Amino acid sequence: MARWLPRTLAGQAFAIQAVAIVVIIAVAASLAAYDARRDGDRAARDRVVAIAVALADSPSTAEAIESGTAPARLQPVAERVRSDADLAFITIMAPDRTRFTHANPALIGQPFVGTIAPALAGRTFTETYTGTLGPSIRAVSPVRDGSGRIIGLVSAGITVATLADRWRGQIPIIVIVTVIALALLMGGTLLVRRRLLRQTHGLAPSELRVMYEHHDAVLHAISEGLIVVDDGVAVVVNDEARRLLTLGDGPVDRSALPEFLRGGTDGADPHDIRDEVHVTGDRVLVVNRTAIDGPRGSRSAVVTLRDRTELQGALGELDSMRVFAESLRSQAHESANRLHTVVGLVEMGRPQDAVAFATTELELSQHLVDRLTAAVGEPALVALLLGKSAQANERGVELTVTEDTQLGADDDAILSSAELITVTGNLIDNALDACDRSEPWVEVTVSQDDAGLTIRVADSGPGMDPDEFARARRRGYSTKPVADVAMSGGRGLGLALVSQVVDRHDGTITAEITYGSVVLVTVPRPGVVGTRA
Repeated sequence: MARWLPRTLAGQAFAIQAVAIVVIIAVAASLAAYDARRDGDRAARDRVVAIAVALADSPSTAEAIESGTAPARLQPVAERVRSDADLAFITIMAPDRTRFTHANPALIGQPFVGTIAPALAGRTFTETYTGTLGPSIRAVSPVRDGSGRIIGLVSAGITVATLADRWRGQIPIIVIVTVIALALLMGGTLLVRRRLLRQTHGLAPSELRVMYEHHDAVLHAISEGLIVVDDGVAVVVNDEARRLLTLGDGPVDRSALPEFLRGGTDGADPHDIRDEVHVTGDRVLVVNRTAIDGPRGSRSAVVTLRDRTELQGALGELDSMRVFAESLRSQAHESANRLHTVVGLVEMGRPQDAVAFATTELELSQHLVDRLTAAVGEPALVALLLGKSAQANERGVELTVTEDTQLGADDDAILSSAELITVTGNLIDNALDACDRSEPWVEVTVSQDDAGLTIRVADSGPGMDPDEFARARRRGYSTKPVADVAMSGGRGLGLALVSQVVDRHDGTITAEITYGSVVLVTVPRPGVVGTRA
């Protein structure tokens, strides 16, 4: 950087613009002065030609020359015309250069100084020549008699000094216009400098470059997705955001963004979002959005996205284990109570009653375990159903796993273990929350055949109409803290997670109200054409 340039970007811009303005104004003033001089010379040539031709074509001029009285008759006329036209001289001469008239009467009769050959050839011409009065612009035109013979010449001229005085008289106007233009341009440049200084906070170009490089590096280095939206247009989208939202390279149109990024969500501020969980096609995202009031009333927002897909799956499995552990804890407590009862019956001398009581409770519990283990080849699903059964028992809900439940081994599975737990667990959780408390019951059926997988969960609740069900499927958010968001998404995140898995495998999910509120999920076997809802 040149040492004479200021440090700030605004100062450098002003200095460069000021130099450019001064150079442009100086060149323009010089061109204006040159143009004024050139116009003056052109006007002088036109005027002397016109006067020379007019006098040469006048019949009185030829008559005076032919009569031999040219000096006496033409001198007064020439001087009057010269004075009126503000010329330096008008010389009427013979073809041999002898002057008949001149501004200096003493030179009458002396030879004319200058070029006359073109005029003797019959052509009017102009030239700049130094004569007895100094450098002058002159025109020479031939005088003809009635037969066309050249009998004399007329020369009219104006000195270069006179022309210089005339165009120099325009210099003050040129200077005034130049000064006004310079002042206006400098004033405008100062206003631009002031605005630029305010917008760049007085930073130097090198500082702005470093800031940009750091900003760009941070955008690409952070592990969270970052989107800056200005009036509905995504102006900044970093690499992680493009990966999480499956956005291609190049500009991102508003229509390419998920619905929850185009505006507010139900019941939330249309601009600010705090730790909301949203479900896209194949990911679970935690979204934060902060609104910014831009200039002239524009609305901007900074959106951050955190990937919680793997965490969500882990939380789902953890929730299943937690439910199962709570069930075991509850059963251990109940077993202790039953053991105390058995011991009491023995001490009372009623061993037969003690044996009957113990075996009856054991048979009921073992029957469910044996039935599920025999029918379902997926251990995780068996554990989930046992855990949910115990959880429902604690909540006073009758949960029934129907006899139609049948699922093959892992090598024949359509859904992975995690996907199966996600779908079944969320549907059961929703049913437990939605069932009628006056007659609480939930019915679960999981079956698989050659056509595909079917999961049916029914409950005694009122159910949802198609519009409400569609909103619940696509809403995909929960207002719970991130750490608490597990599989019990409460008809928001839960159904969205189920829809995510079902859509991924080209399955269908429907809701109907028949013998209760029934949610049916069907996932076709790969290679079998399914019907999407």
